[in-house]
Amino acid sequence: MSEKTEIRQELYEGERPLFQAGFLKIYDTVFEEGESPLKESHDIELYNSMFKWKYPLWYAKNITVKDCTWFEMARAGVWYTDHIRIEDCAIEAPKNFRRCQDVTLKNISFPNASETLWNCKDVTMERITAKGSYFAMNSENMVIRGLTLYGDYCFDGAKNIEIHDSQLLSKDAFWNSECVTIYDSFISGEYLGWNAKNLTLVNCTVESLQGMCYVENLVMKNCRLLHTTLAFEYSTVEVEAVGRIDSIKNPSGGRIQADEIAEMIMEADKIDPAQTEIICKKQAGA
Repeated sequence: MSEKTEIRQELYEGERPLFQAGFLKIYDTVFEEGESPLKESHDIELYNSMFKWKYPLWYAKNITVKDCTWFEMARAGVWYTDHIRIEDCAIEAPKNFRRCQDVTLKNISFPNASETLWNCKDVTMERITAKGSYFAMNSENMVIRGLTLYGDYCFDGAKNIEIHDSQLLSKDAFWNSECVTIYDSFISGEYLGWNAKNLTLVNCTVESLQGMCYVENLVMKNCRLLHTTLAFEYSTVEVEAVGRIDSIKNPSGGRIQADEIAEMIMEADKIDPAQTEIICKKQAGA
């Protein structure tokens, strides 16, 4: 392996100043106006540095970044890049991470996370705060711990997702997703999980208007559904809820267990009520 050359406290401007560079350790350096400063680079370490313009890391490989900043105009910062690890950074720019593989993100803030993490594979995330819509669309094989997300339409079309200890304030979360499991988390937003397959929630708290509808194989274990109404329409379910479910509507089949169901809408001309087993201490109309 080649020994890495150190670059310290430099200022780069103009297009592609370090194009195809390799085996560098870059410290305390500013990448000013000029597109694609590290395009097609490889085996790069970046510390305490700043990106201020577009497309800093495209088609790169084997990148480590720590204590760095992407400013707002460093848009679309990391695309088509594999084997990248980023820790303790502030990423202000939107549309970051597109079609990347083997991505590790730890202790990152994304104040403008619009269209971030699209079509990525093999992603590990820890202690992430993000604000923006369409987060993680069509990404696969993600393990996430400690995500706080403010933004609608997250994880649309995502596959093989595992989420722990997170807070998601997101309308239309997990639409069209497959094989998503969420543990010990809070989710608030209308129309949660529509058209999903194999959506599992364990020890979660959910608040959702018309949540978990059109789901194939919805599993909920020891979950609380607060102010959740018109839930489970046309879904196949295995639900174990703690406390009250405010209303359910036309589940396709399975089992729903709760302490109380305040309203139950079962329209025999649309579904077969006999296909769903209802177990609760206090049921609507009882």
